[in-house]
Amino acid sequence: MSDIIDLGGAPANEDCAQLGHTPDFDRLNRLEVATYRAALIARFGPPPAGCELVSLTNRHDFGVYRTLGLKVDAGAARRDKAVAAYEEVVQNGLESWIEAGFVSPARYRDGELPAVERDRIDDIVTAVLISTRPHPDGNFPIPAFEILHRNLMAAYPRSVEAANRTISGIAA
Repeated sequence: MSDIIDLGGAPANEDCAQLGHTPDFDRLNRLEVATYRAALIARFGPPPAGCELVSLTNRHDFGVYRTLGLKVDAGAARRDKAVAAYEEVVQNGLESWIEAGFVSPARYRDGELPAVERDRIDDIVTAVLISTRPHPDGNFPIPAFEILHRNLMAAYPRSVEAANRTISGIAA
């Protein structure tokens, strides 16, 4: 038996795609949920065995929208302190993208189409890895960057490779 906690589609205090209102809603909603997943991983680490971050499909009169959920094996939560601890910190989500070193995957302005700078999760994570990277001496400009960077490196190996290629090109 599993419990699922709905974490929402984006950080609580951030704008996000609106079903029935935002053009290209489905694509933007999926991108925001994937980005929110990556942001939670950056901030709190990858989920331990016994829980996982999943996309939840929700049906509404206006159509289908997605949110991020934390699926927790009920038995694992009782047996494993790491699962219970992860559930505790993740269930409140984030208030803003910046808490995890991210920017919004889409910028919303009244009367304008949403502006999307990067439309693939690997590219979004790569940008965060580049912006949170340590100095050449190994020290991080902001201590919290070390946690964000380390957690993303553990969960997104393709983005790590892309960030390393970009950083090598910058240094050359």
